[in-house]
Amino acid sequence: MLVIGPVALSGCGTVVSREKLEFAVETSLENSIHEKIKKVECPSDESVDPGATFTCDVIFSDDRREVATLKIRNEEADITMISLKPKH
Repeated sequence: MLVIGPVALSGCGTVVSREKLEFAVETSLENSIHEKIKKVECPSDESVDPGATFTCDVIFSDDRREVATLKIRNEEADITMISLKPKH
């Protein structure tokens, strides 16, 4: 399980910053599993809703695709990666 720091943007309702989240997931994965990540694709405008889960697509340097399931831990938009599985 990877813990990712806060990735929220304030404004009209608090949402998860897609750009910050994608960068954080990529960096955390590269540091923990020691594989190069080509790209991470996360949904935009995900509301900061503690306990909610959502997924991001992870594309490795060899074009392998996996799905990261993430959970919003609190109102500060701290995120935990709860799984990383091959995409079917």
